[in-house]
Amino acid sequence: MTNAPKFLLAHHLKTLELPTFLREYQKLARHCATEGQDHVRFVARVVELELIDRERRMVERCIKAAKFPVTKSLDCFDFTAIPKLNTMLVLELVRGEWNERRENVIALGPSDTGKTHVALGRGLAACQKGLAVGFTTAAALVHELMEARDEWRLLRLQTQMVGYKLLIIDELGSCP
Repeated sequence: MTNAPKFLLAHHLKTLELPTFLREYQKLARHCATEGQDHVRFVARVVELELIDRERRMVERCIKAAKFPVTKSLDCFDFTAIPKLNTMLVLELVRGEWNERRENVIALGPSDTGKTHVALGRGLAACQKGLAVGFTTAAALVHELMEARDEWRLLRLQTQMVGYKLLIIDELGSCP
């Protein structure tokens, strides 16, 4: 009989889809009890853990849905290797105001100048803000559009593309 409240609580937390709460509440309850914290602080801390974990999972889903070839941030980008690159403009792009205004950005330049890395960094930053991001190459996009047209699903593909807050189309120069 003494385990009934625990089973009921576990059932309710599963029903409410609060996996972090379910996983952490006992450990956190013991910790709060040893520190003499009241129930409000306990609930606030365990809810905060749930929110942090939900945000982490949301970012992971956004990154997976974006279909990046690799995950790169601008933290490891060497701005000094490309002195002509406008660092302030790149950082402005990553902040995301261009996404909100839905403005196009076209990065042109020779191979190995960091265009893809900057685009991936911008995409990752958008995912971390919870925005829907898509990544493709120009050749893959043309192929996908032609295939969708042939299979009578072009409208569905266009609707999907419009749903992105940021659509990154890489390798424009290598598409005939």
